[in-house]
Amino acid sequence: MRDCFDKMSAEEARAFRDAVLSIVAQIPPGSVMTYGLIATLAGWPSHARMVGRTLRYTPGAELLPCHRVVNVQGRTAPGWKRQRILLEEEGITFKPNGHVDMSRHLWEAKPDEYQADN
Repeated sequence: MRDCFDKMSAEEARAFRDAVLSIVAQIPPGSVMTYGLIATLAGWPSHARMVGRTLRYTPGAELLPCHRVVNVQGRTAPGWKRQRILLEEEGITFKPNGHVDMSRHLWEAKPDEYQADN
């Protein structure tokens, strides 16, 4: 599979990374966002997977509330058991299937509701 970053110029990739980190930093406690929504707000709506890669491979991203990012169904990251614990500590509730209750906790920020660091 080709990396989606190869479709971006170096400048676009930096801008995408910076936007992703800025958006994630602003997710309020008790709320979650999806990879796809973050990609859309960052200006690249078809790059949800790149949001995950950005959070995983960017030095310093571990200092952000990355645990508040889930997939569109509300599933947590595979292999990261602590994510659910962190979310529950913030009052996030889960359905019986183990997914975040998205109807209660999804933060659907619009582009004019978050502060871009541009």
